[in-house]
Amino acid sequence: MGNDPIEECVRMMLVIFDDRIKSFFPLTQLRATGDLRCGIMKLRQRLDLLFSNDNPVHYLLPEYLRPLYQERHPDWDEYASHIGDYLYINSRLIVNEDTIREIRKLKTSKALINNGDIVALRSADHITDLSQYIVEHKKSYTSKQTDIGLYYNPAELIHDNDRLIRFDFDLIFSDKDNYFETEPGVTVLHPYNVWLGENVVLKPGVVLDASNGPIVIDDGALVMANAVVLGPCYIGKGTMIKIGAKIYQSCSIGPVCKVGGELEGTILQAYSNKQHDGFLGHSYIGEWVNIGADTNNSDLKNTYKPVELYSYETGQKYNSGTQFMGCLIGDHVKLGINSTVNTGSVIGTGSNLWGRDLINGFIPDFSWGQADSLSLYQYDKFHDTARTVKQRRALDISPAEDSLLKKIHEDRTEN
Repeated sequence: MGNDPIEECVRMMLVIFDDRIKSFFPLTQLRATGDLRCGIMKLRQRLDLLFSNDNPVHYLLPEYLRPLYQERHPDWDEYASHIGDYLYINSRLIVNEDTIREIRKLKTSKALINNGDIVALRSADHITDLSQYIVEHKKSYTSKQTDIGLYYNPAELIHDNDRLIRFDFDLIFSDKDNYFETEPGVTVLHPYNVWLGENVVLKPGVVLDASNGPIVIDDGALVMANAVVLGPCYIGKGTMIKIGAKIYQSCSIGPVCKVGGELEGTILQAYSNKQHDGFLGHSYIGEWVNIGADTNNSDLKNTYKPVELYSYETGQKYNSGTQFMGCLIGDHVKLGINSTVNTGSVIGTGSNLWGRDLINGFIPDFSWGQADSLSLYQYDKFHDTARTVKQRRALDISPAEDSLLKKIHEDRTEN
């Protein structure tokens, strides 16, 4: 990427926008689609790096998320008019070199459309509602049908994670200052494919095998004795990999997580724990999730048929298009010890589950109890637990976050 001959974009404001956000529930109930992690970065971070050219960037958020983001990112600039063009890019964009090249060549009043969805639009207009703008200004811009891809569900993120870890490593970490220094007893295979951040600690017996893909271990992470990490893999800032853990390829583990046991092809957003023995494969885990000891999930059906997932958008299951698909777990979910999670399970935000019964299919938001006898988790009890968990990390539930969680709980009550 460093020698990419693609021409520099002229000065313009980059605007990253979300659409079809409900297709990624429960993972996007408390965050924008652009804040989903895939590869080493979040989707919006990659677009910012590739297309902003150090120019202004704005995130055009769904209405229900704006109060929350105003609290989380008070430093983000107001979406104001400026002199020059705007480049609007869909946060669901599947990034590759062809994608980058085609979008950078986009001229004013030109749009790229795929299956009726806006991929990118360059305009001199300050737009706050792209869908309405498209309807009202059909004659003022030229739309081009493109085969540039967009993500349509979380399963596609899980299965593109391997490629994007490699992509991000080449884009950022291959030339970035490396604090590569290991203690005696640590084994590193293919060291030029390994990047260690500042204050990373690797204990004796650790094996980092980057023979088949890069490994990035970010600032302040700890990998404890006898853990094995296979690339491609990303381990986030301040994350702890427990003694004897087996981290297989294609995993992205966000900041401040604790991971043990066996992990494969899985994304953890941030602040989530799977500390103990048990298998978790080809899954996407939100924030503030705790997975109890000896919990296992299936990521392959006995029939070897493609796995189906529940969609919040349609209220029905859809074909994920892959044989290997574990589970989707929303924010603030707690799973008790010895839980068993079936292939393709979707566990809604705020659920607290335990017992020997198989967790299967769709578990609605704020479910409480054993899988065969669920009730509604009382909000005040949920809030007390969630607040305690966040305070252990010197954080708290903000007013906007509390309001949004209450709204999700109310929607569950009404349904």
